[in-house]
Amino acid sequence: MSETQHQSPWALEYNFDGIVGPTHNYAGLSAGNLASKSHAKKTSHPRRAALEGLAKMRLMLDLGLPQAVLVPHERPSIPLVRKLGLTGSLAASIAELARRDPWLLANIYSASAMWAANAATVSPSADTADGRVHFTPANLASTLHRSFEGPFTAHVLRTIFANEDHFVVHEPLPLHRHLADEGAANHGRFSSSHGEPGRELFVHGRGPAENEGPKGFPRRQSELASRTIAKSHLLQSARVHFIRQSARAIDAGAFHNDVVSVTNQMVLFAHEMAFDTNAWGELSELGVEVIMVPNREVNLKDAISSYLFNSQLVTLPDQTMALIAPVETAEVESVNRHLRDLVAGSHPINKVHRVDVRQSMSNGGGPACLRLRVVMTEMEAASLSGSVVLDHAGIDRLEAWVRTHYREELRPGDLADPDLLTETRVALDELTQILDLGSLYHFQRDSLP
Repeated sequence: MSETQHQSPWALEYNFDGIVGPTHNYAGLSAGNLASKSHAKKTSHPRRAALEGLAKMRLMLDLGLPQAVLVPHERPSIPLVRKLGLTGSLAASIAELARRDPWLLANIYSASAMWAANAATVSPSADTADGRVHFTPANLASTLHRSFEGPFTAHVLRTIFANEDHFVVHEPLPLHRHLADEGAANHGRFSSSHGEPGRELFVHGRGPAENEGPKGFPRRQSELASRTIAKSHLLQSARVHFIRQSARAIDAGAFHNDVVSVTNQMVLFAHEMAFDTNAWGELSELGVEVIMVPNREVNLKDAISSYLFNSQLVTLPDQTMALIAPVETAEVESVNRHLRDLVAGSHPINKVHRVDVRQSMSNGGGPACLRLRVVMTEMEAASLSGSVVLDHAGIDRLEAWVRTHYREELRPGDLADPDLLTETRVALDELTQILDLGSLYHFQRDSLP
């Protein structure tokens, strides 16, 4: 065994879901995200959104899978407000932005950190040279409303994964288009079991020093970012693979590769148009079971509108595999037919559980967008800080918290409501107590005058 591989006798994959924040709204800020754009300026339902996410987590527990959470980010962000030169009270700053720049106000109130697949890239200890779990928070440099998430994500991860004997949380990459990084949404892993050394798959939309393509949607993930992360995570070069997402998929609305592919253990479930043509040859040499969905059976439009591949592909305790898919997959005829045939066939995927996360889907995030996969050994998991690993009673507490503090509706103009700021802070303050995370937020430690 290579010195860069650390065989683990026991490891499980934990799903760390982002709790949907109290300011969940539809502002249409994400270029290339068709769902986000099509729902821009519509009324959102934060309470429903958060409860949908918690119901999905409850299903995972019912299936016997470990489930944990990441907290919503504070909105608006105090450091960002200061950087914008707004020096008065936070309430006054919000009122000023509402008058002169509602678009900028929507950016600083974005709840997009709910999509934890963009929180970071994670390499398990079995893959790294120092035998620790490595995290690199995504810089999300491609969009303004997400580009300021990285520092707080790093703070949250360092709070939860604080034991440096087991975990390393790197700084986000510099905010530059050539280092644009979107996190685990463009990253996968192949291994015989979660605890064994694996091969890590990094998918990019553009090569080193390339600018955006001459047409179509932004190519968010850069190859340079992926290669930089692989080096900092101390991965063995022979077990890391860099492949390119197809331009056709991106221009059809697959702004992240997890919209057209998903991995689990030694299985790749992907659309025929997910990657550049030459990537399929490399993938076929890895000993991976590829379940490729032909375009003639499910075209890109149907795959993306239903978020078929933004399902969670999981290994159940009985070692069978299941797909946790959005309910929309039952509403698109070609997708529903394909899933019916899939589970009836001889593939490893023999179960489909559908979940209703329509509030998230309306803003461009399916079941897989809502979670960050973290493989941990028993010792690593036991060293976590806070009470972020959930049982059913924990979900009960979070559901009660949501029903107490979240608004049923949020319209674009409501972002200017000063009461929203107060409500959000009261809610997040109580959440840190529920999860035993201490004074996590800026407003708990430091506030504008």
